[in-house]
Amino acid sequence: MNVTRRNFVRGSAPRSILVVEGDIDLALALTRDLKAEGYVIESIDRGDEAARRLIESPPDLVILDWMLWAVSGLEICIRLRARETTRMLPIILLSERSDEVARLRGFSAGADDFVAKPFSTPELMARVWALLRRSRPDLTDQLLIRGDLELNLKTRRARRGLRDLRLSPTEFGLLECLLERPGRVFAREQLLDRVWGQSFEGNDRTVDVHVGRMRNVLSRWDERDPIRTVRGVG
Repeated sequence: MNVTRRNFVRGSAPRSILVVEGDIDLALALTRDLKAEGYVIESIDRGDEAARRLIESPPDLVILDWMLWAVSGLEICIRLRARETTRMLPIILLSERSDEVARLRGFSAGADDFVAKPFSTPELMARVWALLRRSRPDLTDQLLIRGDLELNLKTRRARRGLRDLRLSPTEFGLLECLLERPGRVFAREQLLDRVWGQSFEGNDRTVDVHVGRMRNVLSRWDERDPIRTVRGVG
């Protein structure tokens, strides 16, 4: 689908993320994937260096590994929450532990979200976006526009040219998901996870039904179908 990603307020700089991860291979993969989403990324592998960097110039969000050299991610969380300048900084804590005790310790230290390793890239990207949007709603661009398609994210209304589009909440969510990730091909399972949520118990054919309905609403008469299907992929 030929679309454009959703930005924050027009004219503002891309959102910055600091990746603090002791596993170099994982840090490189995170940096690559986050840059592909349009974020400005800096990566640090030591806890003491990260603690200094976060005091000097806080990013818009930090992805923080629990197990770090010199200063642990948990200790960094506690320090960030104790300082006025970083008290509201969004923090995603990564850990090889997934038990309830570890999660409770992470949240008690000040983490906004807790992600157990290994994790899926789409899940982490979704959590990053959701946390940025929730923590800084003043920075979110309310209009998502590409060509003659326009989504108003505040009123949840959609238009194509001068025509209002009658989309269900699910269809609106699907279109929003596609528009905010330019050029990306989504598997049905990814769309189910992003739009319906992980607790959804239906099958992936649900996506086909809703995309078909959405196509009928989006394209009338000689209007070009803005959705592309990649055979065997999504």
